[in-house]
Amino acid sequence: MVMTDDKGLARHVRRFLRGLIVLVLIGALGVLLIWGFIEGRSEATAEAQREQPVKAAVHVTHTDTGLPTITLSSDLQKQADIAVRRPNTVPYQRQVQGYGSVLDLQSFTNLSNKIATAKGQLAVAQAKLNASQAAFERARVLHGKGEAISTAQFQTAEATYRSDEASAQAAQVQTQNASASAYQAWGPLLGRSLADGTALARDLIQRRKVLVQVTLPVGVSLAQPPQTAFIETTTGQRVRIEFVSLATRTDPKIQGVSFFYTADAASEALPGMNVIALLPVGQPTPGVAIPGTAVVWFQGSAWIYLQTKADTFTRREIPTGLPSPNGGYVVPVLPTMLRLEPDAPASDADSAAQGFPTNESLVVTGAQALLSQEFSAQIQVGGD
Repeated sequence: MVMTDDKGLARHVRRFLRGLIVLVLIGALGVLLIWGFIEGRSEATAEAQREQPVKAAVHVTHTDTGLPTITLSSDLQKQADIAVRRPNTVPYQRQVQGYGSVLDLQSFTNLSNKIATAKGQLAVAQAKLNASQAAFERARVLHGKGEAISTAQFQTAEATYRSDEASAQAAQVQTQNASASAYQAWGPLLGRSLADGTALARDLIQRRKVLVQVTLPVGVSLAQPPQTAFIETTTGQRVRIEFVSLATRTDPKIQGVSFFYTADAASEALPGMNVIALLPVGQPTPGVAIPGTAVVWFQGSAWIYLQTKADTFTRREIPTGLPSPNGGYVVPVLPTMLRLEPDAPASDADSAAQGFPTNESLVVTGAQALLSQEFSAQIQVGGD
Protein backbone atom coordinates (compact mmCIF):
# COMPACT_ATOMS: atom_id res chain seq x y z
CA MET A 1 0.00 0.00 0.00
CA VAL A 2 2.82 2.33 0.78
CA MET A 3 4.49 1.92 -2.60
CA THR A 4 1.17 2.46 -4.34
CA ASP A 5 0.69 5.73 -2.48
CA ASP A 6 4.23 6.83 -3.29
CA LYS A 7 3.71 6.16 -6.97
CA GLY A 8 0.47 8.12 -6.93
CA LEU A 9 2.13 11.04 -5.21
CA ALA A 10 4.90 11.06 -7.78
CA ARG A 11 2.40 11.16 -10.57
CA HIS A 12 0.64 14.09 -8.97
CA VAL A 13 3.93 15.96 -8.58
CA ARG A 14 4.87 15.40 -12.21
CA ARG A 15 1.45 16.59 -13.38
CA PHE A 16 1.80 19.69 -11.21
CA LEU A 17 5.27 20.48 -12.54
CA ARG A 18 4.12 20.04 -16.13
CA GLY A 19 1.19 22.37 -15.53
CA LEU A 20 3.48 24.87 -13.85
CA ILE A 21 5.90 24.83 -16.79
CA VAL A 22 3.00 25.33 -19.21
CA LEU A 23 1.76 28.28 -17.17
CA VAL A 24 5.25 29.80 -17.07
CA LEU A 25 5.60 29.40 -20.84
CA ILE A 26 2.18 30.95 -21.44
CA GLY A 27 3.06 33.89 -19.13
CA ALA A 28 6.37 34.45 -20.88
CA LEU A 29 4.68 34.38 -24.26
CA GLY A 30 2.13 36.92 -23.02
CA VAL A 31 4.90 39.19 -21.74
CA LEU A 32 6.67 38.98 -25.10
CA LEU A 33 3.45 39.77 -26.94
CA ILE A 34 2.74 42.78 -24.71
CA TRP A 35 6.34 44.08 -25.05
CA GLY A 36 6.21 43.71 -28.83
CA PHE A 37 2.91 45.56 -28.96
CA ILE A 38 4.22 48.44 -26.83
CA GLU A 39 7.48 48.63 -28.77
CA GLY A 40 5.59 48.59 -32.07
CA ARG A 41 3.39 51.46 -30.95
CA SER A 42 6.44 53.46 -29.80
CA GLU A 43 8.15 52.93 -33.15
CA ALA A 44 4.98 53.86 -35.02
CA THR A 45 4.64 57.02 -32.92
CA ALA A 46 8.27 57.97 -33.57
CA GLU A 47 7.86 57.32 -37.29
CA ALA A 48 4.72 59.41 -37.38
CA GLN A 49 6.54 62.23 -35.63
CA ARG A 50 9.40 61.99 -38.10
CA GLU A 51 6.96 62.19 -41.01
CA GLN A 52 5.25 65.32 -39.66
CA PRO A 53 6.53 68.56 -41.34
CA VAL A 54 8.75 70.73 -39.15
CA LYS A 55 7.15 74.07 -38.49
CA ALA A 56 9.51 76.80 -39.70
CA ALA A 57 10.71 79.32 -37.12
CA VAL A 58 10.52 82.02 -39.82
CA HIS A 59 7.45 82.60 -41.98
CA VAL A 60 7.56 84.45 -45.34
CA THR A 61 4.54 85.85 -47.20
CA HIS A 62 4.05 88.44 -49.94
CA THR A 63 1.99 91.61 -49.87
CA ASP A 64 -0.58 92.55 -52.50
CA THR A 65 2.16 94.42 -54.36
CA GLY A 66 4.43 91.37 -54.33
CA LEU A 67 6.80 92.65 -51.64
CA PRO A 68 8.19 89.87 -49.43
CA THR A 69 7.23 90.05 -45.72
CA ILE A 70 9.07 88.02 -43.11
CA THR A 71 7.68 87.11 -39.67
CA LEU A 72 10.38 86.63 -37.05
CA SER A 73 9.97 85.88 -33.35
CA SER A 74 11.38 88.29 -30.77
CA ASP A 75 13.95 85.66 -29.69
CA LEU A 76 15.26 85.32 -33.24
CA GLN A 77 15.31 89.10 -33.55
CA LYS A 78 17.57 89.30 -30.52
CA GLN A 79 19.82 86.55 -31.86
CA ALA A 80 20.13 88.40 -35.19
CA ASP A 81 20.88 91.69 -33.36
CA ILE A 82 18.09 93.46 -35.24
CA ALA A 83 17.64 97.14 -34.38
CA VAL A 84 15.06 99.54 -35.82
CA ARG A 85 14.55 103.30 -35.72
CA ARG A 86 12.98 106.11 -37.68
CA PRO A 87 15.42 107.45 -40.31
CA ASN A 88 16.60 111.06 -40.26
CA THR A 89 14.67 113.54 -42.41
CA VAL A 90 16.75 115.35 -45.04
CA PRO A 91 15.99 117.26 -48.27
CA TYR A 92 15.68 115.23 -51.44
CA GLN A 93 16.05 116.68 -54.94
CA ARG A 94 14.86 114.97 -58.09
CA GLN A 95 17.60 114.18 -60.60
CA VAL A 96 17.72 113.86 -64.38
CA GLN A 97 20.19 111.38 -65.80
CA GLY A 98 22.40 112.43 -68.67
CA TYR A 99 25.36 110.99 -70.52
CA GLY A 100 28.79 112.50 -70.15
CA SER A 101 32.16 112.22 -71.79
CA VAL A 102 35.45 113.60 -70.51
CA LEU A 103 36.90 115.53 -73.44
CA ASP A 104 40.37 115.35 -74.90
CA LEU A 105 41.55 118.99 -74.89
CA GLN A 106 44.33 118.76 -77.47
CA SER A 107 42.41 121.00 -79.88
CA PHE A 108 41.70 123.38 -76.99
CA THR A 109 45.43 123.55 -76.26
CA ASN A 110 46.24 124.00 -79.94
CA LEU A 111 43.92 126.98 -80.11
CA SER A 112 45.58 128.45 -77.04
CA ASN A 113 48.96 128.10 -78.74
CA LYS A 114 47.60 129.64 -81.93
CA ILE A 115 46.22 132.62 -80.03
CA ALA A 116 49.48 133.01 -78.10
CA THR A 117 51.50 132.93 -81.33
CA ALA A 118 49.22 135.48 -82.97
CA LYS A 119 49.44 137.72 -79.94
CA GLY A 120 53.24 137.42 -79.98
CA GLN A 121 53.43 138.33 -83.63
CA LEU A 122 51.09 141.26 -83.00
CA ALA A 123 53.28 142.49 -80.16
CA VAL A 124 56.40 142.35 -82.37
CA ALA A 125 54.62 144.10 -85.23
CA GLN A 126 53.27 146.75 -82.89
CA ALA A 127 56.74 147.40 -81.45
CA LYS A 128 58.23 147.79 -84.92
CA LEU A 129 55.33 150.03 -85.88
CA ASN A 130 55.86 152.24 -82.85
CA ALA A 131 59.58 152.63 -83.70
CA SER A 132 59.06 153.29 -87.39
CA GLN A 133 56.21 155.69 -86.68
CA ALA A 134 58.42 157.71 -84.38
CA ALA A 135 61.22 157.75 -86.97
CA PHE A 136 58.79 158.83 -89.65
CA GLU A 137 57.45 161.68 -87.52
CA ARG A 138 60.97 162.97 -86.84
CA ALA A 139 61.88 162.74 -90.54
CA ARG A 140 58.77 164.63 -91.52
CA VAL A 141 59.51 167.43 -89.08
CA LEU A 142 63.14 167.71 -90.15
CA HIS A 143 62.29 167.52 -93.85
CA GLY A 144 59.66 170.22 -93.47
CA LYS A 145 62.17 172.62 -91.89
CA GLY A 146 64.63 172.02 -94.67
CA GLU A 147 67.23 170.71 -92.24
CA ALA A 148 69.83 168.03 -92.94
CA ILE A 149 67.56 165.28 -94.24
CA SER A 150 67.01 164.49 -97.84
CA THR A 151 63.77 163.72 -99.53
CA ALA A 152 64.98 160.15 -100.11
CA GLN A 153 65.59 159.63 -96.41
CA PHE A 154 62.16 160.98 -95.61
CA GLN A 155 60.56 158.65 -98.13
CA THR A 156 62.46 155.67 -96.75
CA ALA A 157 61.28 156.42 -93.22
CA GLU A 158 57.73 156.76 -94.48
CA ALA A 159 57.91 153.44 -96.39
CA THR A 160 59.21 151.63 -93.35
CA TYR A 161 56.41 153.08 -91.25
CA ARG A 162 53.72 152.14 -93.75
CA SER A 163 55.09 148.58 -94.03
CA ASP A 164 55.16 148.14 -90.28
CA GLU A 165 51.65 149.54 -90.06
CA ALA A 166 50.41 146.94 -92.55
CA SER A 167 52.23 144.15 -90.69
CA ALA A 168 50.64 145.25 -87.43
CA GLN A 169 47.20 145.26 -89.02
CA ALA A 170 47.78 141.76 -90.41
CA ALA A 171 48.94 140.54 -86.99
CA GLN A 172 45.83 142.09 -85.45
CA VAL A 173 43.59 140.23 -87.93
CA GLN A 174 45.43 136.97 -87.16
CA THR A 175 44.83 137.47 -83.46
CA GLN A 176 41.16 138.24 -84.00
CA ASN A 177 40.74 135.20 -86.24
CA ALA A 178 42.40 132.92 -83.67
CA SER A 179 40.08 134.28 -80.98
CA ALA A 180 37.07 133.83 -83.29
CA SER A 181 38.07 130.20 -83.85
CA ALA A 182 38.12 129.71 -80.09
CA TYR A 183 34.67 131.29 -79.71
CA GLN A 184 33.27 129.16 -82.52
CA ALA A 185 34.75 125.90 -81.24
CA TRP A 186 34.12 126.34 -77.50
CA GLY A 187 31.49 129.03 -77.08
CA PRO A 188 31.66 132.58 -75.70
CA LEU A 189 32.80 131.77 -72.17
CA LEU A 190 35.53 129.24 -72.97
CA GLY A 191 36.48 131.17 -76.11
CA ARG A 192 36.93 134.38 -74.12
CA SER A 193 38.91 132.48 -71.52
CA LEU A 194 41.25 131.25 -74.26
CA ALA A 195 41.54 134.68 -75.84
CA ASP A 196 42.19 136.44 -72.55
CA GLY A 197 44.22 133.65 -70.95
CA THR A 198 42.06 133.58 -67.79
CA ALA A 199 42.26 131.06 -64.95
CA LEU A 200 39.64 128.74 -66.47
CA ALA A 201 41.64 128.17 -69.66
CA ARG A 202 44.90 127.85 -67.72
CA ASP A 203 43.43 125.25 -65.38
CA LEU A 204 42.18 123.18 -68.32
CA ILE A 205 45.41 123.44 -70.31
CA GLN A 206 47.59 122.68 -67.29
CA ARG A 207 45.19 119.85 -66.39
CA ARG A 208 44.19 121.08 -63.00
CA LYS A 209 40.64 120.58 -64.29
CA VAL A 210 39.03 118.38 -66.94
CA LEU A 211 36.19 119.37 -69.23
CA VAL A 212 33.07 117.16 -69.28
CA GLN A 213 30.40 117.35 -71.96
CA VAL A 214 27.01 116.31 -70.56
CA THR A 215 24.26 115.42 -73.03
CA LEU A 216 20.61 114.94 -72.13
CA PRO A 217 18.47 112.22 -73.70
CA VAL A 218 16.53 113.23 -76.80
CA GLY A 219 13.34 115.05 -75.85
CA VAL A 220 14.56 116.07 -72.38
CA SER A 221 15.38 119.71 -71.73
CA LEU A 222 16.12 121.88 -68.70
CA ALA A 223 14.97 125.46 -68.29
CA GLN A 224 18.15 126.17 -66.34
CA PRO A 225 21.06 123.72 -66.09
CA PRO A 226 22.17 123.22 -62.48
CA GLN A 227 25.33 125.00 -61.39
CA THR A 228 26.61 121.86 -59.67
CA ALA A 229 25.95 118.22 -60.51
CA PHE A 230 27.67 114.85 -60.30
CA ILE A 231 29.08 112.23 -62.61
CA GLU A 232 29.70 108.56 -61.87
CA THR A 233 32.89 107.12 -63.32
CA THR A 234 33.31 103.56 -64.55
CA THR A 235 34.87 102.70 -61.18
CA GLY A 236 31.72 103.83 -59.36
CA GLN A 237 33.28 107.00 -57.96
CA ARG A 238 30.99 110.01 -57.75
CA VAL A 239 32.64 113.27 -58.86
CA ARG A 240 31.28 116.79 -58.40
CA ILE A 241 31.13 118.91 -61.58
CA GLU A 242 30.67 122.68 -62.05
CA PHE A 243 28.63 124.26 -64.85
CA VAL A 244 30.57 126.27 -67.46
CA SER A 245 28.29 126.97 -70.40
CA LEU A 246 26.06 125.51 -73.07
CA ALA A 247 28.03 123.22 -75.36
CA THR A 248 28.67 124.27 -78.94
CA ARG A 249 27.96 120.78 -80.26
CA THR A 250 26.02 117.69 -79.25
CA ASP A 251 27.09 114.10 -78.87
CA PRO A 252 26.45 112.59 -82.33
CA LYS A 253 25.34 109.29 -80.77
CA ILE A 254 22.77 110.88 -78.44
CA GLN A 255 21.63 114.02 -80.28
CA GLY A 256 20.38 115.76 -77.13
CA VAL A 257 21.01 119.17 -75.55
CA SER A 258 24.59 119.40 -74.26
CA PHE A 259 26.43 121.38 -71.58
CA PHE A 260 30.04 121.91 -70.59
CA TYR A 261 31.05 121.18 -66.99
CA THR A 262 34.44 121.04 -65.29
CA ALA A 263 35.68 118.49 -62.76
CA ASP A 264 38.75 118.27 -60.59
CA ALA A 265 41.54 116.55 -62.51
CA ALA A 266 42.60 114.78 -59.31
CA SER A 267 39.43 112.67 -59.56
CA GLU A 268 39.22 109.48 -61.58
CA ALA A 269 37.60 111.30 -64.51
CA LEU A 270 40.07 110.78 -67.37
CA PRO A 271 39.93 112.10 -70.95
CA GLY A 272 38.06 109.69 -73.21
CA MET A 273 36.00 108.25 -70.37
CA ASN A 274 32.22 107.87 -70.72
CA VAL A 275 30.32 108.66 -67.53
CA ILE A 276 26.78 108.94 -66.18
CA ALA A 277 25.71 112.47 -65.23
CA LEU A 278 23.17 113.18 -62.49
CA LEU A 279 21.64 116.64 -62.74
CA PRO A 280 19.48 117.90 -59.84
CA VAL A 281 16.34 119.72 -60.99
CA GLY A 282 13.39 121.39 -59.34
CA GLN A 283 13.01 122.34 -55.71
CA PRO A 284 14.12 120.04 -52.85
CA THR A 285 11.36 117.89 -51.36
CA PRO A 286 11.19 115.82 -48.14
CA GLY A 287 13.40 112.76 -48.02
CA VAL A 288 15.10 110.43 -45.57
CA ALA A 289 18.69 109.33 -45.12
CA ILE A 290 19.15 105.56 -45.33
CA PRO A 291 22.38 104.50 -43.55
CA GLY A 292 24.69 102.08 -45.29
CA THR A 293 24.13 99.44 -42.58
CA ALA A 294 20.44 99.29 -43.52
CA VAL A 295 21.06 98.47 -47.19
CA VAL A 296 21.30 94.94 -48.58
CA TRP A 297 21.97 94.07 -52.21
CA PHE A 298 20.05 91.42 -54.12
CA GLN A 299 20.01 90.82 -57.89
CA GLY A 300 21.82 94.08 -58.52
CA SER A 301 19.32 96.25 -56.60
CA ALA A 302 19.46 97.94 -53.20
CA TRP A 303 16.87 96.89 -50.59
CA ILE A 304 15.88 97.83 -47.05
CA TYR A 305 13.63 96.21 -44.45
CA LEU A 306 10.76 98.13 -42.84
CA GLN A 307 9.19 97.00 -39.59
CA THR A 308 5.45 96.85 -40.24
CA LYS A 309 4.54 95.12 -36.94
CA ALA A 310 6.44 94.02 -33.85
CA ASP A 311 7.42 90.70 -35.49
CA THR A 312 7.03 91.40 -39.22
CA PHE A 313 9.41 93.06 -41.66
CA THR A 314 8.86 93.98 -45.33
CA ARG A 315 11.69 94.12 -47.85
CA ARG A 316 11.53 97.16 -50.14
CA GLU A 317 13.70 98.36 -53.04
CA ILE A 318 15.19 101.86 -52.85
CA PRO A 319 16.70 104.14 -55.53
CA THR A 320 20.44 104.76 -55.35
CA GLY A 321 20.66 107.90 -57.46
CA LEU A 322 21.50 110.17 -54.53
CA PRO A 323 24.21 108.80 -52.22
CA SER A 324 24.45 110.26 -48.73
CA PRO A 325 27.70 112.07 -47.82
CA ASN A 326 28.20 109.75 -44.83
CA GLY A 327 27.39 106.55 -46.70
CA GLY A 328 24.05 105.07 -47.65
CA TYR A 329 21.49 106.93 -49.76
CA VAL A 330 18.97 109.74 -49.63
CA VAL A 331 15.56 108.57 -50.86
CA PRO A 332 12.28 110.45 -51.33
CA VAL A 333 9.35 110.25 -48.96
CA LEU A 334 6.84 108.20 -50.91
CA PRO A 335 3.80 110.54 -51.02
CA THR A 336 5.98 113.38 -52.32
CA MET A 337 7.42 111.30 -55.13
CA LEU A 338 3.96 110.21 -56.22
CA ARG A 339 3.19 113.82 -57.16
CA LEU A 340 5.44 113.83 -60.21
CA GLU A 341 5.38 116.48 -62.90
CA PRO A 342 3.58 115.41 -66.10
CA ASP A 343 6.80 115.54 -68.10
CA ALA A 344 8.92 113.74 -65.52
CA PRO A 345 11.22 111.05 -66.98
CA ALA A 346 10.13 107.43 -66.67
CA SER A 347 13.02 106.74 -64.30
CA ASP A 348 11.45 109.11 -61.77
CA ALA A 349 8.09 107.37 -62.05
CA ASP A 350 9.82 104.07 -61.36
CA SER A 351 11.57 105.46 -58.30
CA ALA A 352 8.24 106.71 -56.95
CA ALA A 353 7.41 103.09 -56.14
CA GLN A 354 10.76 102.84 -54.39
CA GLY A 355 10.36 105.79 -52.03
CA PHE A 356 10.23 105.59 -48.26
CA PRO A 357 6.71 105.34 -46.82
CA THR A 358 5.87 107.62 -43.93
CA ASN A 359 5.37 106.45 -40.34
CA GLU A 360 7.41 103.27 -40.63
CA SER A 361 10.59 102.21 -38.86
CA LEU A 362 13.74 101.12 -40.64
CA VAL A 363 15.92 98.13 -39.80
CA VAL A 364 19.29 99.84 -39.29
CA THR A 365 21.25 96.75 -38.17
CA GLY A 366 20.59 93.10 -38.92
CA ALA A 367 19.19 93.64 -42.43
CA GLN A 368 21.58 91.07 -43.89
CA ALA A 369 20.46 88.54 -41.27
CA LEU A 370 16.84 89.16 -42.26
CA LEU A 371 17.68 88.56 -45.91
CA SER A 372 19.39 85.27 -44.99
CA GLN A 373 16.45 84.19 -42.81
CA GLU A 374 14.00 85.10 -45.57
CA PHE A 375 15.65 82.92 -48.18
CA SER A 376 16.35 80.11 -45.71
CA ALA A 377 12.65 79.97 -44.89
CA GLN A 378 11.73 79.92 -48.58
CA ILE A 379 14.15 77.06 -49.20
CA GLN A 380 12.63 75.05 -46.29
CA VAL A 381 9.11 75.60 -47.57
CA GLY A 382 10.14 74.60 -51.07
CA GLY A 383 11.91 71.49 -49.74
CA ASP A 384 8.85 70.37 -47.77
